[in-house]
This record gives sequence, structure tokens and C-alpha cells, in this order.
Amino acid sequence: MTDYFWFGVFPYVSLVVFFLVTIRRYRLRSFSYSSLSSQFLENEQHFWGSVPFHYGILVVLSGHIGAFFLPKVLLGWNAAPIRQAALEISGLAFAILTLCGLANICIRRLRFPKARRVTTWGDWFIYGGLLVQVVTGIGVSVLYGWGSSWFATSMTPWLWSVVKLSPEVAYIAPLPLLVKLHVINAFLIFLVFPFTRLVHVLVVPNPYLWRKTQVVIWNWDRTRIRKSV
Repeated sequence: MTDYFWFGVFPYVSLVVFFLVTIRRYRLRSFSYSSLSSQFLENEQHFWGSVPFHYGILVVLSGHIGAFFLPKVLLGWNAAPIRQAALEISGLAFAILTLCGLANICIRRLRFPKARRVTTWGDWFIYGGLLVQVVTGIGVSVLYGWGSSWFATSMTPWLWSVVKLSPEVAYIAPLPLLVKLHVINAFLIFLVFPFTRLVHVLVVPNPYLWRKTQVVIWNWDRTRIRKSV
């Protein structure tokens, strides 16, 4: 019954809330679709947190998406032990890079008063969720070297069964508890996603890839401001 709830019911609850709240938020408060960056408050440590985290998480997510859509290709690659080892080590390296970046982000939010002041409880909740996700993912990689193969043979069929509205819990029920926690936490992140600053990834600023660098200039007279105070 527990497995059926977490892997047969909870994914739909999470996804329904995700889509409904995301659409409603965009229609009513489209300007809230922002990362609410605090880079202008402190930039040096922001760089060492944001850059490793984003590069690491993009590679890790790309690997998960590839395994979902191309499981046979992944299993064919893993047929050679040396290739599987290279894949597992590379994935672990980028996961550790993600963890280092996320840790720096959290430390920065605690260390610098201005950044701490603009950090909400919702931010801490999502940081905690991401930390759990990355740590459990690293744990799976270290403790179960077959991580990429179990994804292709167990997770991918289960996910497709969820997509087809006929969840086959039997695919995931035998997996270790750490793997299950990793999966449940992922859907928990989906559940809270539309309530947090993470929504900014849905409106990826593609023009940033090719537009010219923006220069922000303070356009006010300091002397007049001081006199008016």
C-alpha cells in the first residue's frame, strides 16, 4: 500500500499541482517568474555557487532525460564495463560539482546579511529539497554502481507507465530504500516547484545566449537625494 501511494498516486498529485499552479501563477503574476537573483548584493561567492551548480545540474538532468528517452542506447553503452565506469564516474563528478555549488549558495545566504535578509523560508525549503536530491543521488551512485543501468531497466519503464496513466509499481518496489527516497523527493520538488523561485527555469532566458552584455548604471543624483532626506 505504501509503495502504491508513493509510486502510483503521489506522482499524479505532484504533477497536477505542478501544472495547475504553474499556469495560474503565470496568468495572474507573470512578473513573479524570476530567479529573484541577489547577485547585485554580493557577486564573488555568488559566482562560485551559481556557476558550478547550474553547470552540474544541467549535465545531471541531461543524463536522466537521455536515459528516459534512450534506455536501449544507454544499456548498449553499459555493455562494456569500462564505458559504464566512465559514465558512472562522469555522472558522479558532475553531481559532486552540483553539490559544491549548492553548498556555496546556502553558505552565502547565511554568511552575507543582505543576501540572508532577502532569503525566504520557501527558498530554504527548496534548497533543502535540492540538497536531499543531490546527496541521495550521489549515495546511489557510490553505493550502487549500477545506477545508470537500473534507471534504464526499472525507472524508465515505471516512468513511462506513469505517463500512460497505468503505473506499474512492481518496477520500482524492489529497489533499495535510498533509490525510493531519491524518487519521492524528486516528485516532492515538483510539488513545491510552482510556489518557489524555481519557476524561472520554465522561461529560460534564451536571448541571454546571444544578446550583448547589459550594463546597469545608477541614474540618480546622489547630492539631490542626500538633500531631500
